[in-house]
Amino acid sequence: MRKMITAAALPALITGAAFAQTADTKAPVGIKASADTENITLESVLVTGNEGCLTGPMEQFGRYLGDWNMQDWQLSPDGKTWTEGKGARWNFVCIGNGLAVQDYWMPNGGGVGTNLRLYDTKKESWEITWTATGAPGMTHITASEDENGNIVMHYVSPKPTPARRITFLAPTSDGWEWKLEFSTDAEKTWFEVYKMKATRR
Repeated sequence: MRKMITAAALPALITGAAFAQTADTKAPVGIKASADTENITLESVLVTGNEGCLTGPMEQFGRYLGDWNMQDWQLSPDGKTWTEGKGARWNFVCIGNGLAVQDYWMPNGGGVGTNLRLYDTKKESWEITWTATGAPGMTHITASEDENGNIVMHYVSPKPTPARRITFLAPTSDGWEWKLEFSTDAEKTWFEVYKMKATRR
């Protein structure tokens, strides 16, 4: 029997990181205070400049940079009817001008989730970490671009039951689409259970 996705089902990832500060210095712990580090701003380190996320393999997720309105639909238990959800806002930013792509998932029902997406040049694939309100800990996901320009994501840890995969369809001038699929036969076949459509805010 097919198991339907819950209303909390989302895309994919990151564990948050923050610099602690000592009482004696303004520099982050582990970094020696200097004139250079004292002039660094958080914005300049993290989110200034998109060029690095729009070239080479980083462009695979860099194409989704921006602020998006999301419509969502979930497959009903009858396996035939699609029910529209409350929607969400999804914002993608370039970190470190090409170091990573991070996104912030903000469902209209409340809560927040975030993914950190890093490209591994040796494996020629993405390493992704996801965490969200109400789901403590992290989920590890990998992703690769297929021959059609879509990005296909697979769960590494923890392994969900049933097996699932996520696909970002290649964007068009009108936006882009996203889908979540389940498999109950050892990933031989897949069936779609949740889908979304993105339009610019």
